[in-house]
Amino acid sequence: MTNKQTILDLIGKSESALSHNDLLLTLGDTMNRVTIYRILDKLVASGQVHKIIDIDGVSKFASCHVCDEHDHHHNHVHFSCTKCQSVTCLEDVVPAFSLPANYMVEEMNFTLSGVCPECK
Repeated sequence: MTNKQTILDLIGKSESALSHNDLLLTLGDTMNRVTIYRILDKLVASGQVHKIIDIDGVSKFASCHVCDEHDHHHNHVHFSCTKCQSVTCLEDVVPAFSLPANYMVEEMNFTLSGVCPECK
């Protein structure tokens, strides 16, 4: 299995988004930190994973379900647990907002924080 596939599998099997550090700790000595960064960048660019900035400013990565390298669809809410620091995609929650005239949204990042069901 390639390094890229290993990281993609770890992200795909995780119930919450993973940070670079999460991956580094899981992979141990099998992959260095620079390789992980490069692979994550390529996976984001190819539409296989998406990047989420949590409430602490940490980048986390989750699988994309309907994206490709030309079209990312992440119009959903992310939930960041203040107790366990997990970040999960809430696909069934559609954010709503209203913008003033002449503004055009190209990308959005909705992150809600609180306590997840596991920590409640």
